[in-house]
Amino acid sequence: MTKRYEKIDKSFFDEVHDRTGTGAIKYDVTPGGVSYPDMLPLWVADMDFKAPPAVTDALVSCARHGIFGYTDLGEEYGRAVTDWFYRRMGLRADPSWIVKAPGVVFSMCMAIRALCAPGDAVLICQPVYHPFAKIIPANGRRLAVTELVMKNGRYEIDFGDFEDKIKRNNVKLFLLCSPHNPVSRVWTRAELEKMAEICRRHGVLVVSDEIHSDFVYEGHTHIPFASLSSEVSDMTVTCTAPSKTFNLAGLQAANMLIENKTLRERVRRECLSAGYGGHNVAAACASLAAYKHGEQWLEVLLSYLSDNVGLLSEALDATNGKVTLIRPEGTYLMWLDCRALSMTDEELDAFFLKSAGLYLNSGYIFGRGGSGFMRMNIACPKETLDAALGRLSRAVSKL
Repeated sequence: MTKRYEKIDKSFFDEVHDRTGTGAIKYDVTPGGVSYPDMLPLWVADMDFKAPPAVTDALVSCARHGIFGYTDLGEEYGRAVTDWFYRRMGLRADPSWIVKAPGVVFSMCMAIRALCAPGDAVLICQPVYHPFAKIIPANGRRLAVTELVMKNGRYEIDFGDFEDKIKRNNVKLFLLCSPHNPVSRVWTRAELEKMAEICRRHGVLVVSDEIHSDFVYEGHTHIPFASLSSEVSDMTVTCTAPSKTFNLAGLQAANMLIENKTLRERVRRECLSAGYGGHNVAAACASLAAYKHGEQWLEVLLSYLSDNVGLLSEALDATNGKVTLIRPEGTYLMWLDCRALSMTDEELDAFFLKSAGLYLNSGYIFGRGGSGFMRMNIACPKETLDAALGRLSRAVSKL
């Protein structure tokens, strides 16, 4: 019999958990290896919340069984994944499309190696999640960049430059970040269709990183790139994972959804050549439990994060324009415009670390357009966020 879980409320996310000394990268790794007293870490993209109770129960049950052999949960797992994406985002996928992977970055690397040749160009839109720019040359491909442009405090794609970069570099593959990290854009249908039309016309395949697809704020809707049409689905590799949604990053489980059988088999062969055969038993059990029983937990989390956005916005408004929030449409990673502080990137890092006692991500690591910005993770209890915002306000007031 399937266990029925009691509904949780926002108090679940109010609890502060001590993660120090657990090997958590967020807490036990310091910037540049230097220790800063009483520093609050709001950088790497995991959450300071416990996973859904069903996940904990699944892992405890797995541990109690005591045998951790090769594991494949088969059709039940596949259905749980595809049902989630259809129910919440309207993506009609079949379990047969799934290619398992340990993470989305690994997935993108496998797709790059499988779907274009050494020396081919791969396009990205910066500022973007910094591994994008690293994995392309690391796999012997050429990096092509189109810069996002900000209009009225909102980032957009310069489609003229987007297409020009494709033509000038003979781009074979486009890495899409949707929703976009770090600028918190949820692309509209019109924007996605324009990307698809240009890519299809020039024979460019699309690898769509949709790991943040469950984090969308009111007034916005995540549209899976592959859901635009059958033609678009046929040229798309969708990279997904339960890791961001349910805070399972350390378990290393991801899925690629690939309708085109030829592309799917090429990617699958590349995974096998890397020695990867499938999810480990803990990752499989936790992911299945999350997709089957984690939805109510997620709905409360989304409301909690929305409250945190409000707290952050109010606090930054009080800085009188010295630090401003790029209004988030998705993700729990906030993009802070600090250019009014008139600091170099090195000075900005030092200001947040030494004056405010906050460890954030430096904006410049996401590309040239990130200079003067910082990325802040607000997936934490309100008590933690309040403390962080108090520190920032006091530091700015002393300038």
